[in-house]
Amino acid sequence: MASVVVTLKIMPQNTSVDLSKIESEAKKEIVDFCSSKEFKTTIEPIAFGLKALNIFFVMDESKGSTEALESRISQIEGVESVEVTDVRRAIG
Repeated sequence: MASVVVTLKIMPQNTSVDLSKIESEAKKEIVDFCSSKEFKTTIEPIAFGLKALNIFFVMDESKGSTEALESRISQIEGVESVEVTDVRRAIG
């Protein structure tokens, strides 16, 4: 099976939420879900000081849906919502 690059957009509950704490806990959940060790994160300004955390990671496409992972990340304290914004097959 091929590998896919998944982009998760994690929205915090408010502007005072520590995104670095959410990032570290979300990465733990991703490792538990698909054993990925390849990550890239970006912070995306939304509005009025609110910022979203984008996490890009690689997983085997045979793992299937990321719904279980999204559910687990949404349970992290301070997380308002989680959504997959992009899935692409990795080339090479």
